[in-house]
Amino acid sequence: MVQETKPWEILKEYMQSESTHEIKTYLAQLTTEDVVATVSHLNEQQRLTLLSLLTPEEAAELIDDIPSVQAAKLIEEMNSKEASAIIAELPSDDQADFLGEIPEKNAEAIMQEMPQKEAENVRELIRYDDDTAGGLMVTEFLVFEEEVTVGEVVEDLQSNADRYEKYNLQYIYVTHIGQFSGVLNMRTLLLSKPTVLLSEIVLRSALTVKDKDPLEDLINFFDTNDFYGVPVVDDRLQLKGVVLRKDLREAQAEQENVEHLETQGIVGGEELRTMSVWLRARRRLSWLSVNILLNIAAASVIAVYQDTLSAVIALAVFLPIISDMSGCSGNQAVAVSLRELSLGVIRPFEVARVWMQEVTVGLLNGLVLGMLIGAAAWIWKGNVYLGLVVGGALSINTLIAVSLGGTIPLILKRMNVDPALASGPILTTVTDMFGFFLALTFAGTMLNSL
Repeated sequence: MVQETKPWEILKEYMQSESTHEIKTYLAQLTTEDVVATVSHLNEQQRLTLLSLLTPEEAAELIDDIPSVQAAKLIEEMNSKEASAIIAELPSDDQADFLGEIPEKNAEAIMQEMPQKEAENVRELIRYDDDTAGGLMVTEFLVFEEEVTVGEVVEDLQSNADRYEKYNLQYIYVTHIGQFSGVLNMRTLLLSKPTVLLSEIVLRSALTVKDKDPLEDLINFFDTNDFYGVPVVDDRLQLKGVVLRKDLREAQAEQENVEHLETQGIVGGEELRTMSVWLRARRRLSWLSVNILLNIAAASVIAVYQDTLSAVIALAVFLPIISDMSGCSGNQAVAVSLRELSLGVIRPFEVARVWMQEVTVGLLNGLVLGMLIGAAAWIWKGNVYLGLVVGGALSINTLIAVSLGGTIPLILKRMNVDPALASGPILTTVTDMFGFFLALTFAGTMLNSL
């Protein structure tokens, strides 16, 4: 069987011979997935060498393909002049994202190499939080004042064709002394007479979002409105930028990915195995060290009831099942609450409503699960009281788990604590403690019958 040569091995050979043409040709043949895998198999110095062998435009395309944490690290390690040349080829929102992720000293050195106007624009974008309209918007858009004529706009577009090449040209945004007036689509522009003023044909009913609107509000906006993008204004209605649908969806997917990692105990955002071992270990331990303390607290309940457990050894078989099944039910409720919070379907203050909706599910599922495990215990040991103990404990604990799982994310959100990170450990500890407590307490009251 012939072993297939891995793409990163081929690329390394081209890099060793400094065959720039072959490198560019080979990268162009690879899929995005292959490019990501290939770059990930290079060490840091090899990645820097690869970028140095490409033009700034080609390097920017490569940077845009690979994970943002890898890209930011590369930009941080490059000299400021080379980095600024690559950054200049990226859209404004990506420029702000990358420079916002690296140390301020490095970012400022890179911006010093950029044209003054472009650097000021990036500095303004960096001030916004990543998950707001201002942090997601691009500043590459066509904007003209109301008093300009159609002919003047067309002449400007033709004269600056190279400059506008990377702009999305579906709409023109119209302002009056910087304040947003409305939008104008290209069809209307091209079919109007050259002497017509933009103020006469602008669509003034166009919707906008505020620069500080959170990601959840933007998701709701684009779910409701089938727009390619939406203009962003500040409190004075000054036009600041445009949030594109594709950028919003990328941010939404990234947020969901981070939330998923946090629910699994990966703290601090995205983790790749190309990152330093110490950083990866520290991020994981920050959650695991807390979790082990919480588990000790749950185990202490068993210690209090160790005499009961010693008398009814069969309970030891069912305690993990009660804990695990309740935890699964609770985690389902957590997942739904996190999803609804991200979509804006529920608000953090709606704890009572969410709890009532979860109680009905918890009662039904708890009853079914309790009957199943109770029947299993009865059949196994031939003791109906054992079935009542474990079945009753699972039923009640399931109700507790879904109640907590549904409401804890909302409560944490109101406290400005990340619900994706903290909900899991809290739920696990409480359901373990209550599960053990219920089963052992019930067993203690029926000890003579078990």
